[in-house]
Amino acid sequence: MNTTEQTPRDASRSVVVGMLFVGLLFFILGFVTWLNGSLVPFLKIVCGLNNFQALWVTFAFYIAYTVMALPAAAVLARIGYKKGMTLGLGIMGAGALLFIPAARSTHYELFLAALFTLATGMTLMQTAINPYIVQIGDRDSAAMRISIMGLFNKGAGVVVPLVFSSLMLADIDSFSHTALATLEPAARDAMRATLAERLVFPYACMAAVLFVIMVFIHFSNLRDIPPDADDATANVERTGVLQFPQLVLGALALFGYVGVEVIAGDTIGLYGHELNVANFGVLTSYTMVCMVLGYVVGVAAIPRYLSQKGALMVSALLGLVLTIGVATGSSQSSGIAQVLLGWSGVPLVPDTVMCLALLGLANALVWPAIWPLALQGLGRYTAAGSAVLVMAISGGAVLPLLYGRLSDASGPQAGYWLMLPCYAMILWYAASGHKIRSWRGAGRA
Repeated sequence: MNTTEQTPRDASRSVVVGMLFVGLLFFILGFVTWLNGSLVPFLKIVCGLNNFQALWVTFAFYIAYTVMALPAAAVLARIGYKKGMTLGLGIMGAGALLFIPAARSTHYELFLAALFTLATGMTLMQTAINPYIVQIGDRDSAAMRISIMGLFNKGAGVVVPLVFSSLMLADIDSFSHTALATLEPAARDAMRATLAERLVFPYACMAAVLFVIMVFIHFSNLRDIPPDADDATANVERTGVLQFPQLVLGALALFGYVGVEVIAGDTIGLYGHELNVANFGVLTSYTMVCMVLGYVVGVAAIPRYLSQKGALMVSALLGLVLTIGVATGSSQSSGIAQVLLGWSGVPLVPDTVMCLALLGLANALVWPAIWPLALQGLGRYTAAGSAVLVMAISGGAVLPLLYGRLSDASGPQAGYWLMLPCYAMILWYAASGHKIRSWRGAGRA
């Protein structure tokens, strides 16, 4: 008997251990990512910005995924998944430390540089852990495993706005635009500097935690896995990874998806602030709770009751309906929130805000459904394909910024029409786009 072979029980244990380690990393990614939803309105006050300028926060953060994805793939090819995760944590820690001089100077450009550095480390992490979680077990249940990781990621998104609000947004009314406008320029700058100083301690703590986890992962027993070889017959041409339509179209769908996900999570606070909603800094938690519920559905239903394709179609259709609700609904009535949340004692919000939060439910299963569909059949191109999909996260840079411009030009509510074509693209990819195997349109799965 070959004692080096894993028994089914050992293999199952290895998958569980790997998922626990990666789950911790997904929680960290979620914590840093969804902090932006509260950071956007906070920096809008600190730096005296309009909506378009404030949403450069999301641009600086998510554009790093486009700029750094291919270098990250090259680094991973050289050092492997595990060391790549360790390096990513170290870069994230450096980005967190940059927030200290940014807060003490209140220079918006330094905040953006710190966010770009944080996201650079996260790009390396994302490029490693997403294919890792796909390949660590059976591919048919990959969306279920990614959904479990989503629980960690979006669970952090529920917690972060609540923590940020309690630490950063206490007595925020005294820093409102109206209150600041009554002050002399020197006094106004002093008030903003006082508010910005609140960022120093939390980000110093974040840096320390990231460095500790970096050391923990480095010395852990997390196993590396070989490159995906499930499809050795994949056709290899000089066009490289771009020869796969299911990947390229999947990246376009992900571009739109990440854009609407970030709009739903990171602009809801801005929109609530425009509507004078109390505790606008915690509204991202509403969206994240809906996403967590969506991931619970994914864990329970995929693949037993719902295929990855079916989950993607349902998500896109729900996104279309809710987008119309956001763009055309009432910003005065809170009837939807009364029906859904009235029993819970949670503060009620206007219908349009509630529809925006419910987009979290529509968005939850899109990411875990697209990844395995887009990577199917790539064989030795899987790592490069993962980098292409990670580059699509730049949708979170471009689309919220475009929303900010539309919001300033035509009103915050009308700007949400931008999401409609994004969900239409996701629906088409779910229905037929993922089946295309040739750019000539002849080959289908």
